[in-house]
Amino acid sequence: MSAEALPPALTKRKAIVYVRQSTERQVLTNLESQRRQYDLVDVARRHGFAQVDVIDDDLGRSASGTVARPGFDRLVAAVCAGEVGAVLCFDASRVARNGRDWHHLLELCGLVGARVIDADGIYDPCRPNDRLLLGMKGSISEFELGVIRARMLDAARAKARRGELRISVPIGYVWHRELGLGLDPNVRVQEAVRLVFARFRSLGSARQVLLSLAAEQMHFPRPTDGKSCVHFDWTPIRYRSVIAILKNPFYAGAYIYGKTEHRTALVEGRVRKTYHHDKPIEQWEVMIKDHHEGYIAWDEYERNQTMLAANAYRRVGGVKSGRGGRALLPGLLLCGHCGRRLMVAYTGRAPGHPVYRCERAHQMLGRTRCLTFGAARVEQAMAAELVRAVEPLAVEAAMEADRRYRESHVEQRRLAELELTQARYEASLAERRYAACDPDHRLIAAQLEKSWEAALQRVKGCEARCAALATADGAAPPPDFTALADDLGEAWNAPGVTMRARQQLVRTLIAGIVANYQADTRELVLTIHWKGGQHSELRVKKPQSGEHGCRTSEEAIAVIRTMATRWSDEDIAATLNRLRLPTGQGKTWTAHRVASLRRVRGIHAYRSAEKRGEWLTLSDAAATLGVSHHQIRRLIKGGILAAEQVVPDAPYQIRAADLHDARVTVALANKGRPRRPAADRQRSMFSDT
Repeated sequence: MSAEALPPALTKRKAIVYVRQSTERQVLTNLESQRRQYDLVDVARRHGFAQVDVIDDDLGRSASGTVARPGFDRLVAAVCAGEVGAVLCFDASRVARNGRDWHHLLELCGLVGARVIDADGIYDPCRPNDRLLLGMKGSISEFELGVIRARMLDAARAKARRGELRISVPIGYVWHRELGLGLDPNVRVQEAVRLVFARFRSLGSARQVLLSLAAEQMHFPRPTDGKSCVHFDWTPIRYRSVIAILKNPFYAGAYIYGKTEHRTALVEGRVRKTYHHDKPIEQWEVMIKDHHEGYIAWDEYERNQTMLAANAYRRVGGVKSGRGGRALLPGLLLCGHCGRRLMVAYTGRAPGHPVYRCERAHQMLGRTRCLTFGAARVEQAMAAELVRAVEPLAVEAAMEADRRYRESHVEQRRLAELELTQARYEASLAERRYAACDPDHRLIAAQLEKSWEAALQRVKGCEARCAALATADGAAPPPDFTALADDLGEAWNAPGVTMRARQQLVRTLIAGIVANYQADTRELVLTIHWKGGQHSELRVKKPQSGEHGCRTSEEAIAVIRTMATRWSDEDIAATLNRLRLPTGQGKTWTAHRVASLRRVRGIHAYRSAEKRGEWLTLSDAAATLGVSHHQIRRLIKGGILAAEQVVPDAPYQIRAADLHDARVTVALANKGRPRRPAADRQRSMFSDT
């Protein structure tokens, strides 16, 4: 350390005073440290420097070497240019707390002959003793930082293991001065958090929770300053708010410390640290269950994490959730040969037909596909099986769904009322602020008046929303579910039901499906694993080569085959339409379509076309007897005239010999008398004469 005067050649250069503080909080609160560092300008002038520059670009930046410091870079550049005669700092820790930066600066000062000046004296880096002393100061500064950090972290960990460290808590919790960690006293905040968990419990998807709450125009609290959960701004809910609530174990009553880590990397020759990298749950430093009151139980939290991980499609262990599309069972089918999950492909012209394939081994290993089958027949059979399984409990399930809907409506009304209460409070507060302001101070009064007007508009909007919810609740009568079991098939195939809704229903009831193929019977064997532990087996016939999906149902073909021997194509078409049996392409029947199907299937025409006269239609029988169709129909319903029907709603078939029956002749002869049957114990009001 030199105490002699500086050479005139150095004082002709400029002196640089380097000012730095480690954190922004120190910049705001440790003002004395700043003042003492800026006072070094007077020290430089006393040493004979006429030009003194102050570099304070690094205020609020750490000198540990992990943060970029533009001020220190300017200092090094000036020293390299030979413009600096002395570098002044309060102590070595102000310049650098890592050996790399400190020794690099000393090396450059020694090359250009610049001095290092601190509160203890003047140092010449060219001299071995001064260089040794400066090196020791730098090493002590670096060691001091490590010791301070280690002590602070050890004390924080010890306090965290007892659950007493007051770490930042999520929305919905606050640290009470006496009671410690507890629920936020704001009831509206609590209801908003609980509603997110309730919606995820029923919908099973974070995005669906967001869409449902956004459709209801729900607002969610957001810290005003972005950090401390003291004052909130109620803004439209976002996906990050939903996922942050669902993934945070704090809401399950667990105290967590050390669930994230920082990572260090070399970027352009400088150490860079990145923070908040999640660690696996088994590597968390502190986890205290039942530490405080939770919004959900720990078991539900674990189920939520499993469901969120399963919804992450195309990740390890991920399963595609019900997101729509043209296939009903993606993510549920497993190959019975290799155990891999079947994938969905689309074949044919756009948009294509869905096909399930065991594709993974074929893509990755070049092996032959274990299983390939079309989706149409399998999904149709699965829909019928699902309806059959749900049918016994259809009424109870519908009543439960209606109950949940009404509960969600009550929750929606509750949130709207809480929002209205807060809006009225804010309007009252704005009114009091305006009343307390001096009216002559127009600069402030005008702004307070605008704030009051905006608060009143919010109150008006909240009141309108509450009134709409109350009207909708009172106008909706309780539905009648008695005939629901008979309409499940129609409800499943209704045009307004989306594939997303069908997929979600399937995933609610079915945990997985294992598919196998039996070559001898050409059948797909589907083993269905239902939620709750039950299992069932479903067999679906695979189509023959060249067999297409637009096939007429066997029931319709049986009706045509039975009626074709006695009835015309027009009568058959009318009967099929009454029975609601469409063609293979889903169209209604006409005589031309019936005739085309008969020719393809080799079904001969009806017997009446041969004009043998053995069987007659209702019109033919009426013409033969010379009576109306109504009279023939009365005879058939009264059991007097024998008639046959191939299927219900089909035309009547009357044998020609039955028209000459004695009962038919007597009934037609008595057409002028009352048609009521005579009672044995009642005398007639009319005489026989």
